[in-house]
Amino acid sequence: MKLVSRSQWGARAYRTPNGATPYSRARRGVKLHYLGTAYSDRPHEKCDDYVRQIQAQHMDGNGWSDIGYSFVVCTHGYVYEGRGLKRRNSANGSTSLNEQDYAVLLMVGSSGLTKPTDAQLHGARDAIEYCRKEGPAGTWLGGHRDGYATACPGDVVYAWVKKGAPRPSSSGATEPKPATGGTYTVKSGDTLSSIGQDLDLPWPDIAQANGIKSPYRITPGQQLTIPKAASTPAPPKPAPAPTLPEGDVKLSDQISLGDWVKKQWPNDKGITDRRITVNTALGSGYAYSRRAAEASDEILRQLEALRTEVAQLRAALGKA
Repeated sequence: MKLVSRSQWGARAYRTPNGATPYSRARRGVKLHYLGTAYSDRPHEKCDDYVRQIQAQHMDGNGWSDIGYSFVVCTHGYVYEGRGLKRRNSANGSTSLNEQDYAVLLMVGSSGLTKPTDAQLHGARDAIEYCRKEGPAGTWLGGHRDGYATACPGDVVYAWVKKGAPRPSSSGATEPKPATGGTYTVKSGDTLSSIGQDLDLPWPDIAQANGIKSPYRITPGQQLTIPKAASTPAPPKPAPAPTLPEGDVKLSDQISLGDWVKKQWPNDKGITDRRITVNTALGSGYAYSRRAAEASDEILRQLEALRTEVAQLRAALGKA
């Protein structure tokens, strides 16, 4: 189960004492809910914003002590901890109904996105099994409308509940993935994030290719241009190491210096064939080392002279 804790989604602290009310007995089972308002799907990184929005509506609009649900499931299959396993929910319609069953919300609406995604159904099933195993909760399963006058959780979710909330079948034929560089028709439940994951493409690249800006909404039937994946450049080949002729080496033998010489000294006409004698190579190395040593000696001499001048200046200032 892809559980997102309260701290991870940025939940506000619940009000006490009501928000801390524990269940007084084991739960009969789990009730499923939907939003009951219009809902448009969004990239997964925006889902925690919406969960915080639900909590704000419940606490500031309804006057409740916390978000009402035990758990919330987004279209990407993540299960957000609401009141969790131990604290009594406030979403089922009355104190006795809240005490009786857990409340699990699927983030689908009464219009807009009304059909749960396969990932969401898996997430909801994960939440149901988690409540049964860890709650504890019995095997009863229903919708908000069971025992309470409401349309919740909507006909689509309720039909799934009445079938026993099965996991989506993976045995059927799978639809081929959209090809990069082509087009794709958005289906119900699709998000930029899910399309990007299917194609191994960053979803912001898809949004940019189609001029889609925040809040990054797409609708079923919409035609998307799928950008071509950027080709990963091959790593540069390492420059060949200098090589010596096989066998005994004489100072007059030629030594290959490799491509790096031409890159470092492109205007040096004397080594355009990238080969010089061993004697020249050794002599060049010695000359370079000797010049470096002489330069270091000169710097040390200059520092010693400066040190003498500073000492003399201090002595003069002391007499003054």
